[in-house]
Amino acid sequence: MSFSEDNKFPGLSITHIAHIFNNMNAGIWEYNTVTGNAKWSAGFYHMLGYHPDEIACSYKSFFENLLYYHDKEVFLKAINRPGQTNVPPAHIRLLTRENGYQWFESTSYLYTVDNEPVIYGILKNINRYKLAEFRLDQKYFECSEMGRIAKIGSWEIDAATTKLKLTREIYNIYELQTPVELSVDEVISFFEPKYRPLITQAINDAVKYCKPFDQEVLLRTARNNVIWVRTKGVPVINDYGHCIAVRGVFQDIDVIKKRGLSMQSSINLLDDQNKRLQNFAYIVSHNLRSHAGNLKFMVNLFEETNEEDDQAEIFAHIKTISESFMATMGHLEEIVKIQSEISKGRKTVNFEAIFNNVLSALKADIKTTGATIHNDFSNCPQIDYIPAYLESIFQNFITNALKYKHAERPPVINCHTQKIDEHIYLLFEDNGIGIDLEKYGDQLFGLYKTFHQNQDAKGIGLFMTRNQVEALGGSIHVDSTVNVGTKFTIRLV
Repeated sequence: MSFSEDNKFPGLSITHIAHIFNNMNAGIWEYNTVTGNAKWSAGFYHMLGYHPDEIACSYKSFFENLLYYHDKEVFLKAINRPGQTNVPPAHIRLLTRENGYQWFESTSYLYTVDNEPVIYGILKNINRYKLAEFRLDQKYFECSEMGRIAKIGSWEIDAATTKLKLTREIYNIYELQTPVELSVDEVISFFEPKYRPLITQAINDAVKYCKPFDQEVLLRTARNNVIWVRTKGVPVINDYGHCIAVRGVFQDIDVIKKRGLSMQSSINLLDDQNKRLQNFAYIVSHNLRSHAGNLKFMVNLFEETNEEDDQAEIFAHIKTISESFMATMGHLEEIVKIQSEISKGRKTVNFEAIFNNVLSALKADIKTTGATIHNDFSNCPQIDYIPAYLESIFQNFITNALKYKHAERPPVINCHTQKIDEHIYLLFEDNGIGIDLEKYGDQLFGLYKTFHQNQDAKGIGLFMTRNQVEALGGSIHVDSTVNVGTKFTIRLV
């Protein structure tokens, strides 16, 4: 079946054009929208693998037998708007004789032949390119999914223009819903202030000195969430040894980082507790041996002495040693009870109520010292805690502030709570004699450690308090200046 010889292409007939396309592994089809007649070039048959007598050349045969049913709508849209601007070629699947459905590109044009509208189409096989495109899309999808799951994206900075390119995953990490064009400075502005100079310097060194970098920094997202991220950059160097771009990856490592920090904190805490436990065991063993040795010596001396006055004096020493021995045993019992009381569970307790109970118990001491005590628990009025522990914390710190008051001024004690993120803090400040932390800082919470010539000091209160706080997952930090005062920051949870 031949094409019309009307010269609609200047200098060429449709037959000549069809011959050219046949040799290019492409085909031409023609469809008269008035008569319904269709014509296919030899190249059309050849691409599909059919002989002209094997399949009817008709619009119905093409539409019903060759065209994949899912692509019918795409094809109809293309032929109903042939030759219009901004109308892309139709990518359709046609049934070939040997290889099943394959991808073809059909571009259509509308002409008038003998006053009748005729649609001409150019058909070419794009199956190889289409499958390659699908494979590329699949690889891109897999990479995107890996990036999404691993929360990792890539970026690139042009060294000459400082133009920045970011992948979609980075926008997700920044919690930016719509990808917008960002400058390098705008991206850096999301980092926490202390890390901005670090990243800026790293990028500058990469461009100027071709120096790679790998940093873990804190980022504040568009939704005001502070997370840990890792940014890694590698310079791209030309043949002259100059950096033309910096490429890198950007990963959300918040969960891993916080888990690592928490683990390290736990390791440090366990190491510290182990050292204090060893120290505790040594002190207790030493004290018990000392009491036992003194007691045995006095008993032997009592048995060897016949004078009543001497025996009375020795017996008084025995009584003193016995009381000291019992006190040491009581301290040991209180320390051992700390871990056992954790199993009793926490209760919702009111800071104000516990604080007032302690003040009532210490009313006489407060009046004697002329102390002024301020408290403010409005920032965090309640906490889930062991009531006895909280009462012990209040009592020990207030007692210490009264006991170690400055000789030249009455005590002023400030106590308040803070809630930062998910943590609850209790703060004590006093204007007492302070502690020389450079000299005694590493011994401050030791058992039976005292740092002043106060005859009431036993060195048990801070040791007990620290153990109670840490037993419930908290920590204590101290700031102190001699003759100025002391501030304790207790992270309760």
